[in-house]
Amino acid sequence: MEKKKVILICVGVVALLAIVGIVIFLLFTDKGYRLLKVFEYSGRSSVIRGDLGEMEPYENMVLESGDVVSLDTGNLVIKADEDKYIYLEEHTKLKLQAEGTSDKSKTTIELMEGAITNDIRNKLSEESSYDVTSPNATMMVRGTMFRVEVYEEDGVKYTRVSVFQGSVETHLIYKDGSISDTAVIIEKGKEVLIYEDDKTTDYVSPPTDIDYTTLPEKVLNLIREAIEEGRDVSLTKEQVEEYLQGTVVVTFTYQGQTFGTQTVKRGEKIQEPTLVPSPNGSWDYDFSKPVNDNITIEWK
Repeated sequence: MEKKKVILICVGVVALLAIVGIVIFLLFTDKGYRLLKVFEYSGRSSVIRGDLGEMEPYENMVLESGDVVSLDTGNLVIKADEDKYIYLEEHTKLKLQAEGTSDKSKTTIELMEGAITNDIRNKLSEESSYDVTSPNATMMVRGTMFRVEVYEEDGVKYTRVSVFQGSVETHLIYKDGSISDTAVIIEKGKEVLIYEDDKTTDYVSPPTDIDYTTLPEKVLNLIREAIEEGRDVSLTKEQVEEYLQGTVVVTFTYQGQTFGTQTVKRGEKIQEPTLVPSPNGSWDYDFSKPVNDNITIEWK
Protein backbone atom coordinates (compact mmCIF):
# COMPACT_ATOMS: atom_id res chain seq x y z
CA MET A 1 0.00 0.00 0.00
CA GLU A 2 2.79 2.35 0.99
CA LYS A 3 4.58 1.51 -2.26
CA LYS A 4 1.50 2.48 -4.30
CA LYS A 5 1.34 5.85 -2.57
CA VAL A 6 4.98 6.53 -3.40
CA ILE A 7 4.35 5.64 -7.05
CA LEU A 8 1.30 7.94 -7.24
CA ILE A 9 3.25 10.79 -5.65
CA CYS A 10 6.10 10.31 -8.13
CA VAL A 11 3.70 10.32 -11.09
CA GLY A 12 2.08 13.51 -9.80
CA VAL A 13 5.43 15.23 -9.37
CA VAL A 14 6.52 14.25 -12.89
CA ALA A 15 3.25 15.57 -14.36
CA LEU A 16 3.57 18.83 -12.44
CA LEU A 17 7.17 19.28 -13.58
CA ALA A 18 6.09 18.66 -17.17
CA ILE A 19 3.40 21.34 -16.94
CA VAL A 20 5.82 23.81 -15.36
CA GLY A 21 8.33 23.05 -18.11
CA ILE A 22 5.81 23.76 -20.83
CA VAL A 23 4.80 27.06 -19.22
CA ILE A 24 8.43 28.14 -18.87
CA PHE A 25 9.08 27.20 -22.49
CA LEU A 26 6.15 29.28 -23.71
CA LEU A 27 7.07 32.26 -21.59
CA PHE A 28 10.79 32.43 -22.11
CA THR A 29 11.56 30.91 -25.48
CA ASP A 30 11.52 32.94 -28.69
CA LYS A 31 7.94 33.24 -29.95
CA GLY A 32 7.55 31.30 -33.18
CA TYR A 33 3.89 32.07 -33.69
CA ARG A 34 2.79 34.93 -35.93
CA LEU A 35 -0.77 35.89 -35.15
CA LEU A 36 -2.81 36.70 -38.26
CA LYS A 37 -6.54 36.78 -37.79
CA VAL A 38 -9.79 38.37 -38.90
CA PHE A 39 -10.34 40.96 -36.17
CA GLU A 40 -13.65 42.40 -37.39
CA TYR A 41 -15.92 41.33 -40.21
CA SER A 42 -19.36 41.99 -41.64
CA GLY A 43 -20.65 41.91 -45.20
CA ARG A 44 -19.49 39.82 -48.14
CA SER A 45 -15.91 38.62 -48.36
CA SER A 46 -13.73 35.59 -49.14
CA VAL A 47 -10.42 33.99 -48.19
CA ILE A 48 -8.60 31.84 -50.76
CA ARG A 49 -6.07 29.42 -49.27
CA GLY A 50 -3.95 27.09 -51.42
CA ASP A 51 -5.56 23.73 -52.09
CA LEU A 52 -8.51 24.48 -49.78
CA GLY A 53 -9.89 27.04 -52.20
CA GLU A 54 -12.37 29.75 -51.26
CA MET A 55 -13.71 30.11 -47.70
CA GLU A 56 -16.10 32.47 -45.95
CA PRO A 57 -14.24 34.45 -43.26
CA TYR A 58 -15.49 34.94 -39.72
CA GLU A 59 -14.37 36.97 -36.72
CA ASN A 60 -11.28 35.49 -34.99
CA MET A 61 -10.58 33.28 -38.02
CA VAL A 62 -6.84 32.48 -38.04
CA LEU A 63 -5.25 33.47 -41.35
CA GLU A 64 -2.13 31.97 -42.89
CA SER A 65 0.75 33.35 -44.90
CA GLY A 66 -0.21 33.11 -48.56
CA ASP A 67 -3.93 33.72 -48.00
CA VAL A 68 -5.68 35.96 -50.54
CA VAL A 69 -8.35 38.07 -48.84
CA SER A 70 -11.07 39.94 -50.75
CA LEU A 71 -13.75 42.29 -49.41
CA ASP A 72 -16.65 43.00 -51.75
CA THR A 73 -18.95 44.90 -49.40
CA GLY A 74 -19.03 45.65 -45.69
CA ASN A 75 -16.18 45.83 -43.22
CA LEU A 76 -13.08 43.70 -42.64
CA VAL A 77 -10.11 44.30 -40.33
CA ILE A 78 -7.06 42.00 -40.16
CA LYS A 79 -4.91 41.92 -37.04
CA ALA A 80 -1.24 40.94 -37.31
CA ASP A 81 0.54 40.01 -34.07
CA GLU A 82 -0.84 42.22 -31.30
CA ASP A 83 -0.22 45.71 -32.64
CA LYS A 84 -0.72 45.83 -36.41
CA TYR A 85 -4.11 46.44 -38.03
CA ILE A 86 -5.09 46.33 -41.71
CA TYR A 87 -8.41 48.00 -42.55
CA LEU A 88 -9.84 46.90 -45.91
CA GLU A 89 -12.16 49.12 -47.92
CA GLU A 90 -14.88 47.71 -50.14
CA HIS A 91 -13.80 46.12 -53.45
CA THR A 92 -10.31 45.35 -52.14
CA LYS A 93 -8.14 42.30 -52.77
CA LEU A 94 -4.79 41.55 -51.13
CA LYS A 95 -2.34 38.74 -50.43
CA LEU A 96 -0.77 38.20 -47.00
CA GLN A 97 2.84 37.16 -46.46
CA ALA A 98 4.09 36.72 -42.89
CA GLU A 99 7.37 35.17 -41.77
CA GLY A 100 9.57 35.01 -38.69
CA THR A 101 8.40 35.49 -35.11
CA SER A 102 6.40 38.18 -33.39
CA ASP A 103 9.68 39.77 -32.22
CA LYS A 104 11.49 39.31 -35.54
CA SER A 105 8.65 39.64 -38.00
CA LYS A 106 8.52 40.13 -41.74
CA THR A 107 5.11 41.19 -43.03
CA THR A 108 4.30 41.93 -46.67
CA ILE A 109 0.89 43.00 -47.95
CA GLU A 110 0.47 42.66 -51.71
CA LEU A 111 -2.37 45.04 -52.59
CA MET A 112 -3.90 43.90 -55.88
CA GLU A 113 -6.89 46.23 -56.01
CA GLY A 114 -8.82 48.61 -53.79
CA ALA A 115 -7.48 50.38 -50.70
CA ILE A 116 -6.23 49.60 -47.19
CA THR A 117 -5.28 51.67 -44.17
CA ASN A 118 -2.33 50.24 -42.23
CA ASP A 119 -1.92 51.03 -38.54
CA ILE A 120 1.33 49.81 -36.96
CA ARG A 121 0.88 50.88 -33.34
CA ASN A 122 4.40 50.13 -32.02
CA LYS A 123 7.74 50.79 -33.63
CA LEU A 124 9.15 47.65 -35.25
CA SER A 125 12.34 46.08 -33.96
CA GLU A 126 15.50 46.49 -36.03
CA GLU A 127 15.08 42.90 -37.22
CA SER A 128 11.45 43.33 -38.29
CA SER A 129 9.86 44.77 -41.43
CA TYR A 130 6.41 45.75 -42.68
CA ASP A 131 6.00 46.34 -46.43
CA VAL A 132 3.07 47.06 -48.71
CA THR A 133 3.47 46.43 -52.43
CA SER A 134 1.25 47.56 -55.29
CA PRO A 135 1.60 46.84 -59.03
CA ASN A 136 4.04 49.75 -59.39
CA ALA A 137 5.42 50.63 -55.94
CA THR A 138 6.62 49.26 -52.63
CA MET A 139 6.27 50.98 -49.25
CA MET A 140 8.45 50.28 -46.19
CA VAL A 141 7.71 51.45 -42.66
CA ARG A 142 8.90 51.04 -39.08
CA GLY A 143 5.74 52.15 -37.31
CA THR A 144 3.09 54.44 -38.70
CA MET A 145 -0.46 54.92 -39.96
CA PHE A 146 -0.94 55.23 -43.71
CA ARG A 147 -3.36 54.43 -46.55
CA VAL A 148 -2.56 52.83 -49.90
CA GLU A 149 -5.01 52.84 -52.81
CA VAL A 150 -4.59 51.24 -56.24
CA TYR A 151 -6.84 51.93 -59.20
CA GLU A 152 -6.82 52.25 -62.98
CA GLU A 153 -8.10 55.03 -65.25
CA ASP A 154 -7.98 55.00 -69.06
CA GLY A 155 -5.43 52.18 -69.04
CA VAL A 156 -3.09 53.96 -66.58
CA LYS A 157 -2.40 52.27 -63.23
CA TYR A 158 -2.17 54.48 -60.14
CA THR A 159 -0.96 54.01 -56.57
CA ARG A 160 -1.86 56.67 -54.01
CA VAL A 161 0.01 56.68 -50.68
CA SER A 162 -1.25 58.97 -47.89
CA VAL A 163 0.59 59.16 -44.54
CA PHE A 164 -1.30 60.16 -41.38
CA GLN A 165 1.39 59.39 -38.78
CA GLY A 166 5.14 58.83 -38.99
CA SER A 167 6.73 58.46 -42.43
CA VAL A 168 6.77 55.96 -45.28
CA GLU A 169 9.62 55.13 -47.65
CA THR A 170 8.50 54.40 -51.22
CA HIS A 171 10.31 52.84 -54.18
CA LEU A 172 9.06 52.44 -57.74
CA ILE A 173 8.55 48.96 -59.19
CA TYR A 174 9.16 48.87 -62.93
CA LYS A 175 7.46 46.66 -65.50
CA ASP A 176 10.39 44.21 -65.53
CA GLY A 177 10.01 43.69 -61.78
CA SER A 178 13.11 45.68 -60.80
CA ILE A 179 12.89 48.16 -57.91
CA SER A 180 14.23 51.70 -58.01
CA ASP A 181 17.21 52.41 -55.78
CA THR A 182 15.95 55.95 -55.25
CA ALA A 183 13.61 56.34 -52.28
CA VAL A 184 10.95 59.01 -51.82
CA ILE A 185 10.09 59.64 -48.17
CA ILE A 186 6.50 60.66 -47.44
CA GLU A 187 6.10 62.48 -44.16
CA LYS A 188 3.01 62.87 -41.99
CA GLY A 189 0.32 64.92 -43.74
CA LYS A 190 1.71 64.27 -47.22
CA GLU A 191 0.83 61.92 -50.08
CA VAL A 192 2.14 60.86 -53.47
CA LEU A 193 0.51 59.55 -56.63
CA ILE A 194 2.44 57.03 -58.73
CA TYR A 195 1.43 56.22 -62.29
CA GLU A 196 2.31 53.47 -64.75
CA ASP A 197 1.44 53.71 -68.45
CA ASP A 198 2.71 51.78 -71.46
CA LYS A 199 6.14 53.40 -71.26
CA THR A 200 6.78 54.94 -67.86
CA THR A 201 6.49 54.31 -64.14
CA ASP A 202 7.01 57.48 -62.11
CA TYR A 203 5.67 59.89 -59.50
CA VAL A 204 3.07 62.38 -60.75
CA SER A 205 4.74 65.00 -58.54
CA PRO A 206 6.79 65.32 -55.34
CA PRO A 207 4.85 64.69 -52.10
CA THR A 208 1.90 67.08 -51.71
CA ASP A 209 -0.57 67.85 -48.92
CA ILE A 210 -3.19 65.13 -48.45
CA ASP A 211 -6.55 65.90 -50.04
CA TYR A 212 -8.69 64.80 -47.11
CA THR A 213 -11.92 65.66 -48.94
CA THR A 214 -11.40 62.58 -51.12
CA LEU A 215 -10.87 60.14 -48.23
CA PRO A 216 -13.67 57.73 -47.25
CA GLU A 217 -15.58 58.41 -44.04
CA LYS A 218 -14.19 55.19 -42.55
CA VAL A 219 -10.62 56.49 -42.91
CA LEU A 220 -11.48 59.86 -41.38
CA ASN A 221 -13.03 58.05 -38.42
CA LEU A 222 -9.84 56.02 -37.96
CA ILE A 223 -7.86 59.27 -37.83
CA ARG A 224 -10.30 60.65 -35.28
CA GLU A 225 -9.87 57.53 -33.11
CA ALA A 226 -6.09 57.96 -33.25
CA ILE A 227 -6.48 61.57 -32.11
CA GLU A 228 -8.67 60.49 -29.19
CA GLU A 229 -5.92 58.03 -28.20
CA GLY A 230 -3.48 60.93 -27.97
CA ARG A 231 -1.44 59.97 -31.04
CA ASP A 232 0.48 62.51 -33.12
CA VAL A 233 -1.42 62.40 -36.43
CA SER A 234 -1.74 64.86 -39.29
CA LEU A 235 -5.04 66.49 -38.28
CA THR A 236 -6.72 67.95 -35.24
CA LYS A 237 -10.06 66.66 -34.01
CA GLU A 238 -11.73 69.89 -35.18
CA GLN A 239 -10.31 69.47 -38.67
CA VAL A 240 -11.53 65.87 -38.87
CA GLU A 241 -15.03 66.98 -37.87
CA GLU A 242 -15.00 69.62 -40.60
CA TYR A 243 -14.07 67.04 -43.24
CA LEU A 244 -16.69 64.60 -41.94
CA GLN A 245 -19.34 67.30 -42.30
CA GLY A 246 -18.11 68.31 -45.77
CA THR A 247 -19.39 67.43 -49.21
CA VAL A 248 -19.06 64.37 -51.43
CA VAL A 249 -19.19 64.02 -55.20
CA VAL A 250 -21.41 61.47 -56.95
CA THR A 251 -20.47 60.59 -60.52
CA PHE A 252 -22.97 59.00 -62.91
CA THR A 253 -21.45 56.95 -65.74
CA TYR A 254 -22.70 55.31 -68.92
CA GLN A 255 -20.54 52.88 -70.91
CA GLY A 256 -17.43 54.06 -69.09
CA GLN A 257 -18.07 57.76 -69.71
CA THR A 258 -19.20 60.43 -67.24
CA PHE A 259 -22.88 61.25 -67.76
CA GLY A 260 -23.19 63.78 -64.92
CA THR A 261 -22.26 64.60 -61.33
CA GLN A 262 -23.93 65.73 -58.10
CA THR A 263 -22.35 67.33 -55.04
CA VAL A 264 -24.13 66.82 -51.72
CA LYS A 265 -23.31 67.07 -48.03
CA ARG A 266 -21.90 63.91 -46.52
CA GLY A 267 -24.70 61.82 -45.03
CA GLU A 268 -27.44 63.25 -47.27
CA LYS A 269 -29.40 61.49 -50.03
CA ILE A 270 -28.88 62.21 -53.72
CA GLN A 271 -31.53 62.90 -56.31
CA GLU A 272 -32.08 60.43 -59.12
CA PRO A 273 -31.28 62.25 -62.39
CA THR A 274 -34.32 63.21 -64.45
CA LEU A 275 -32.35 62.65 -67.66
CA VAL A 276 -31.26 59.11 -68.53
CA PRO A 277 -28.56 58.02 -70.99
CA SER A 278 -30.64 55.36 -72.81
CA PRO A 279 -34.26 54.19 -73.10
CA ASN A 280 -33.50 50.90 -71.35
CA GLY A 281 -31.76 50.25 -68.03
CA SER A 282 -31.51 51.91 -64.63
CA TRP A 283 -29.00 53.43 -62.23
CA ASP A 284 -27.25 50.76 -60.15
CA TYR A 285 -27.98 52.41 -56.81
CA ASP A 286 -30.57 52.59 -54.03
CA PHE A 287 -31.46 56.29 -53.91
CA SER A 288 -33.08 55.90 -50.49
CA LYS A 289 -29.62 55.49 -48.92
CA PRO A 290 -27.52 58.47 -47.77
CA VAL A 291 -24.09 59.04 -49.33
CA ASN A 292 -21.03 59.20 -47.06
CA ASP A 293 -18.19 58.99 -49.60
CA ASN A 294 -17.39 59.95 -53.17
CA ILE A 295 -19.02 57.27 -55.29
CA THR A 296 -19.60 56.31 -58.92
CA ILE A 297 -23.04 55.10 -60.06
CA GLU A 298 -23.29 53.17 -63.31
CA TRP A 299 -26.23 52.91 -65.72
CA LYS A 300 -26.97 49.22 -66.31
